[in-house]
Amino acid sequence: MAMSPGPGADPDAEVMVDINTTPLVDVLLVLLVMLIITIPIQLHSVSIDMPGAPPPPRQVLPEVVRVDVTPTGQVLWNGEALADQAALERRLQVAAAQADQPEIHLRPDRAARYEAVAAVLAASQRLGLVRVGIVGSEQYAP
Repeated sequence: MAMSPGPGADPDAEVMVDINTTPLVDVLLVLLVMLIITIPIQLHSVSIDMPGAPPPPRQVLPEVVRVDVTPTGQVLWNGEALADQAALERRLQVAAAQADQPEIHLRPDRAARYEAVAAVLAASQRLGLVRVGIVGSEQYAP
């Protein structure tokens, strides 16, 4: 059973079985043009006010308070042993109340427990100290 190519056609001619891709290409080109037109042009810029010169150096060096945590969990304030957590919090309150807050340099020992170090950091944050840094991390390098 053969397929008839239609009336008036040569009966010996073969039927064309390829897909006509011209409409597909036309649709893809239209979609490409629409995409190009609808993409916003990236010419708008964001204006940022950058500083013109480096800031002047500070005339007054900040006070540095060294807080050490020993392997036993003892907290030292500038080398002076504190009795308990309440004594540490009193010192931190005094430091937070100053107009120019001192820099707190927390230096935990390598063998110090995490809870003791976290207690100092939490108390500093709770009392509003903003210049707290952990120093001496070179002892943890392999």
